[in-house]
Amino acid sequence: MERKSDFRNIIKRYFSEIDIPLFATVVAISLLGALNLLGIAGVNSLLFKKQVIFIAIGLVVMFALSFFNYRYFKNYSLPVLGFYFASVFLLLLTFYFQSVRGVNSWIILGGLTLEPVELAKLMLIILMAKYFSQRHVHINDFRHIVVAGIYFSLPFAIIFLQPDLGSSIIFLAIWLAMLMAAGINKRHLFLIISVGVLAGYSAWLFALQPYQKTRITAFLDPYNDPRGSGYNIIQSKIAIGSGYFFGNGLGKGSQSNRGFLPEPHNDFAFAAFTEQFGLVGISAVMAMVLVIISRILYVGSRTISNFGKLFSVGLAVFIGSHAFISAGVNVGFLPVTGLSFPFLSYGGSFLISIMIGLGILQGIKRYG
Repeated sequence: MERKSDFRNIIKRYFSEIDIPLFATVVAISLLGALNLLGIAGVNSLLFKKQVIFIAIGLVVMFALSFFNYRYFKNYSLPVLGFYFASVFLLLLTFYFQSVRGVNSWIILGGLTLEPVELAKLMLIILMAKYFSQRHVHINDFRHIVVAGIYFSLPFAIIFLQPDLGSSIIFLAIWLAMLMAAGINKRHLFLIISVGVLAGYSAWLFALQPYQKTRITAFLDPYNDPRGSGYNIIQSKIAIGSGYFFGNGLGKGSQSNRGFLPEPHNDFAFAAFTEQFGLVGISAVMAMVLVIISRILYVGSRTISNFGKLFSVGLAVFIGSHAFISAGVNVGFLPVTGLSFPFLSYGGSFLISIMIGLGILQGIKRYG
């Protein structure tokens, strides 16, 4: 009886030190993601079984890292730089492996597939949080913006050349958000945005291939090429519309289960979920995403550490931009980018990277 009482006290103490709403919401939305994949692929499918394993590993990782004292990242440069350059190295390795749909984003070793870009996004958040937390007083010194830009540009260039345009956008959003959170001078921010617009326009004219331009513009009028560039968006809209308010039911999505909806387990997981569970179901998912983002920012706002404040902003943008862009693509408001929806989409690299970030955040909550 005494051992059981001690165990209960340990659990009670642990949950008193972490953000319980965040923890509970992450568990709930992860289970909904597994349920979505169950309806798409079936209980005996390898995809469903692997995703359950990914969720279990992710939750364990989040739990374990909540005991990690984030001040090691804050106070020691060597491990942070080591992890950063390791993520850049993994990004470079993707060019030596087989491309998928013309994109070199994966390291494929037998049955194991790793997408290093998700780890790179997390490492950018950690590195920028460390760099600016130690220099926030001197943020108006433009040389710090230049150094931060170099750290950002190295992995960004590799991601752009893969080419992974969706992740390039997420990478840029994270960097700009953390610059603003650090208190960047408005003139410096205007200069960066101006250079970015000029670079984007130049890329459109000289770097992007015709098929990439077609993918970007197809969402404006998908019915102009309904069997080609507009096919994905049209099928996604049909799947979402067929769900109505309460959905067709688990495993009863005609677009998803009959092969009409492309990538229902990944890029169009939002549409597949809506087809099965309707407007009510997807509204609940979006509410959970908003709860997760709000709790991340709440934890960041309550810590006395500048590292924790900046890290929370980066993590919130990481998750929020993925959700916003993926949802926008699925409903036809944005061009197809190939981005996963947090927690709903299949894949271990993205899910576990998010769980690592959430574990670090819970550690920030515990250690203040």
